[in-house]
Amino acid sequence: MSVVIVGGNDRMVNKYKELCKAYSCKAKVFTQMPAKFSNQIGKPDLMILFTNTVAHKMVLTAMTEAEKNNIKVERSHSSSASALKKILAQHC
Repeated sequence: MSVVIVGGNDRMVNKYKELCKAYSCKAKVFTQMPAKFSNQIGKPDLMILFTNTVAHKMVLTAMTEAEKNNIKVERSHSSSASALKKILAQHC
């Protein structure tokens, strides 16, 4: 299963990837909005939005791509490791 994480803390990127790997998921993590962000998202099985730590423009771009490609979206206000574990436990 492939997962795209939008938002979160820069220092937690490796932890997010480790948690996804533990649930047999391949992860891309975007804590900052890169150039051509919509092209880099791809077509994952699940998109996780950490809404507390993400720019509004980045959320809009991610949601547009999710609607266009029928990607399942899960939102979480918290960007903690335990919040990610709960989401992955539900979907993986």
